[in-house]
Amino acid sequence: MKSTPADQQTTRISIIILAAGQGKRMKSALPKVLHQIGGMPMLERVLTTAAALKPQKTCVVYGHGGEQVRAAFENMDLQWARQEPQLGTGHAVMQALPEVLADGVTLILYGDVPLISAATLSKLVSTANHGKVAWLTQLVENPAGLGRVVRDNLGNVCAIVEDKDATPAQQEIREINTGFVACPTDLLAAWLPRLTNSNAQQEYYLTDILGMAVAEGVAVETLHPGADWEVTGVNSKAQLAELERTYQRVNAEQLMNDGVTLVDPARVDIRGELSCGSDVSIDINCLFEGAVKLSRGAKIGANCILRNCTIGEASEVLPFSIVDGASIGASARIGPYARIRPDTTLGNNVHVGNFVEIKASNFGAGSKANHLSYIGDTSVGKNVNIGAGTITCNYDGANKHRTTIEDGVHIGSDVQLIAPVTIGQGADIAAGTTVWKDVPPGGLTLNAKNQVTNLDWKRPTKKK
Repeated sequence: MKSTPADQQTTRISIIILAAGQGKRMKSALPKVLHQIGGMPMLERVLTTAAALKPQKTCVVYGHGGEQVRAAFENMDLQWARQEPQLGTGHAVMQALPEVLADGVTLILYGDVPLISAATLSKLVSTANHGKVAWLTQLVENPAGLGRVVRDNLGNVCAIVEDKDATPAQQEIREINTGFVACPTDLLAAWLPRLTNSNAQQEYYLTDILGMAVAEGVAVETLHPGADWEVTGVNSKAQLAELERTYQRVNAEQLMNDGVTLVDPARVDIRGELSCGSDVSIDINCLFEGAVKLSRGAKIGANCILRNCTIGEASEVLPFSIVDGASIGASARIGPYARIRPDTTLGNNVHVGNFVEIKASNFGAGSKANHLSYIGDTSVGKNVNIGAGTITCNYDGANKHRTTIEDGVHIGSDVQLIAPVTIGQGADIAAGTTVWKDVPPGGLTLNAKNQVTNLDWKRPTKKK
């Protein structure tokens, strides 16, 4: 899902992310903000978007499951403020204010509203840069349970009234508060201590600063999100699943706008960054995780999983295959039912067939392993043919060892290669051979065998 970085700002930016909620309706031991959308924790997705604004300070307000939340982001440059007890949004921002800049603009975000765009946030910050309070509002069909934006006869914002405190007339208002606000920090710092909890929920509402702004003649400007789903929050597993489908639908639409063929846009899942060249086609039920690049003309069959990998130009991954942490060259053919594991590089025109597993290996151009083989910790040259049932025995019970198969080698079916071992260029290995010593170039290597037939043999029968 693409987002637009903020324009260059002349004012320093602080960001406060409210993430202290317990999320009782999630019915999970995992803190709500750590549940994932598109393969990324909701809070991480908000932090990633916030980083596009290049803030000088970012503070996360945490509470329930706090140490687990902090541990998930210990490598990020963040400030943390604990809200305990939790007495409302205004109270939460109070806890964070000492951790951010004393000047500039402060932007308030939410850890359980993960799809807000950098473009929308940039507009809020830009508006607040001019000494205004910038509030993000939305028009909805059913405003029940949401704070209403109250305006005067001239259309100027007067206040935001929470649903439980609204009069019958105010409950008819369809413009609602999304919670996202940007404000000059000095004004925010002056207003927060004046908040009271004289309301139905006995909480300190952040929205009450709007009334203070109006009373002091500070301009309040409302903006709308670029899309309604940007401000959709998550409070239950059902809402999480619904927002996940929204996220996937938006991604699918973008892919198709970029020229990608999706057999069914409703049956593709992108849990990372998917980059596609022209004329790429993706069949149903495919999952993309991490950073995946599909080059021009690549085809991905049904029910495939691709994770942190590159698929070369005009290459095809057939159904039910897994490509994980690997690089595939051009015009390659993978699968069906193949598993390509991390640290594997396959060259151009490589064929890997059904029920073949490859790990930490590299294949030169034109090499093939078409059936029922395991190739691990192996360097395979060009134009090598590996027969069905071949196994590289790379593990001695304590250490991994490497196998080298040079250019032009032909390996028959049911061969075991006991690493460390090298198969010389152009050598042939007969079917059923166990190789435990280096093989010189050329020639045929086999284990001497005698085949005997006993004509007096009688097959055992089951006793009655």
